[in-house]
Amino acid sequence: MKALAEVSGVVARPPGEVFEALRQRVAGGGYPLRLEVDRERGFLAVQGGWWYRGEYRVTADPGGARVEHRVVNAASRGRWGVPLANRFFLGFRARTAAGFARLLEELGRPGGPGAASARTVLR
Repeated sequence: MKALAEVSGVVARPPGEVFEALRQRVAGGGYPLRLEVDRERGFLAVQGGWWYRGEYRVTADPGGARVEHRVVNAASRGRWGVPLANRFFLGFRARTAAGFARLLEELGRPGGPGAASARTVLR
């Protein structure tokens, strides 16, 4: 599977809490998808549609929990058509980074607004 975008950041909360909040957020998306969860490894993957697979990893970090997100092309047939179908992914990395930054902000608010903000690093 080819990685199309990768981002990471740190949330100022314990890794277990961040992983559970992330799992609930991803599982409650309302779209038909396959969900893969490995709590021991801090790994979560969501796959839906023809080509999309989003992989998340949550690990301990001195600042709390490091969250890594990777979007990969998981198409088993017509893999070459994914970029064509998505207009060659113009702005895809930027949209992924912006969405990830919003996700980190949400994960950093255990009780709602006002919690410590997260820091985002685009790779």
